[in-house]
Amino acid sequence: MFRILFLLFVTVPLVEIYFLIQVGQEIGALSTVLLCILTAALGAILLRIQGMLTLLRAREKLGRGEIPADNLLEGLILLISGVLLLTPGFVTDVIGFLCLVPSLRSMLALKMLHRAFQEDLRKRNITVEGEFWEEDNQRRLR
Repeated sequence: MFRILFLLFVTVPLVEIYFLIQVGQEIGALSTVLLCILTAALGAILLRIQGMLTLLRAREKLGRGEIPADNLLEGLILLISGVLLLTPGFVTDVIGFLCLVPSLRSMLALKMLHRAFQEDLRKRNITVEGEFWEEDNQRRLR
């Protein structure tokens, strides 16, 4: 895990600097800075809207007596999206904006839940008791 984080903390800023320089050469330094500010502002507005909608869906589930685990994970993804959008750079902005798309965020949250439950079941080594019948002679087994 440490290696992955170290690699991310080294490569992401380098990639961001590269793209900022490339865009700056094409549209100018001031335009590049203004574009970074614009994406951060737009991201903050969209993040607030998506966050409120996610909170409302979680409250609805709680009102029905359901556990809003997927909505909580979506909230975590929105938090990460906000950090990515406020980080100066275009690569992190693209990833941050993708996390704001409700269908992608929901799919990612459900995959995270599915993976967490699979890991939990593997660790517990649960045996499920039940009855079954052999189909060829309909004999009851225990």
